[in-house]
Amino acid sequence: MTGPPVPRLITLLALAAVALVVAGGTSEATGPAVVRLTDRQISDTGATNGVPGTVEVIRVLLYGSTSKARAIGRGVLTCTHVGGPERTCSGSYVLPRGTIETAGIVQSRLLYTQAIVGGTGLYDNARGSITVTAKQIRPRREILLFRLTG
Repeated sequence: MTGPPVPRLITLLALAAVALVVAGGTSEATGPAVVRLTDRQISDTGATNGVPGTVEVIRVLLYGSTSKARAIGRGVLTCTHVGGPERTCSGSYVLPRGTIETAGIVQSRLLYTQAIVGGTGLYDNARGSITVTAKQIRPRREILLFRLTG
């Protein structure tokens, strides 16, 4: 017999917590798990011309699968333009149970993948990748897929 459906984000976070317990609570046991969030950009300051060395700071609010009205976290992507369309970016995503840190090259904000290079709390020492897909340009909204491997 099944009960009422559990929100997908809570289920994914619970699976990540179970993985921590099964692995003996070690800090390198963040995954495996997949966390799907959406975001809404609230600001983009800095470089708009792509001149090498200029810095761009992008701030977003993060939403789970159950509500588009109440943010569950926030994110900051800091990018340094390196020439042409390329930027080297680092991201910090603050969630209710910890943070996830990302880094990598971004050529287009329409679709990109970065490495997950660490985190805190539930995501302590996280590894894996994040894929970001733009689903709306104005206002900018994206789908974030965190694939945690460990």
